[in-house]
Amino acid sequence: MGRYIHNLISGGEGLNLDFKYCISDPQKIARTLSAFSNTAGGKLLIGVRDNGSLAGVRSDEEYYMIDAAARLHCDPEVTIRTRNHTVNGKNILEVEVPKSTIIPVKARDEHGRWKAYFRQNDQNFMADRVILQVWRRSVKSRGLLLRFEETENLLLNHLRSEGRITVEEFRNLTGINARRAEKILSDFILCGLITYEASERGIFYRLSTEFGSGR
Repeated sequence: MGRYIHNLISGGEGLNLDFKYCISDPQKIARTLSAFSNTAGGKLLIGVRDNGSLAGVRSDEEYYMIDAAARLHCDPEVTIRTRNHTVNGKNILEVEVPKSTIIPVKARDEHGRWKAYFRQNDQNFMADRVILQVWRRSVKSRGLLLRFEETENLLLNHLRSEGRITVEEFRNLTGINARRAEKILSDFILCGLITYEASERGIFYRLSTEFGSGR
């Protein structure tokens, strides 16, 4: 059992794995549950420091916190599976979070507002209105017909030359309103023309690798 946990830790944090030293706030942990649920699922190891060293937890208290996060601070509720592991005399709580069949899963913040998150590498990012629209529309099986007019061509030419664009930059480039900009970007994502990536500075859109990744 100890080898299983050590093998998980040795791979480091990533898209499907997150380390938590402890859980002091169920609202904060709900963001990770939301991000895993909306992306590809994943596992939380509670009682493990960011550097991978073992800290251990008091299982009852940590389980209560993670259960509260999943049931009370996520909408819809997240169904988690937990297992306790004793490694080198320390208790590690493994929390498995499946990819949700109902997306988006939102997490409630400290102000009572519901926000959805997604996972990129080893970080959680809040979804913007374009991504939320993609999630909502992707559950519908209807085909999508794109009409390439001046605005759409301006977007593609910009991405080919500059590599990426934000919603605000797209609006400034074309003079269109936010609603239309978000609709066009979500159309392009659903058709596989572009993809999105996040950083601490916001969410950017770039050409998919199949269509050339820009610079």
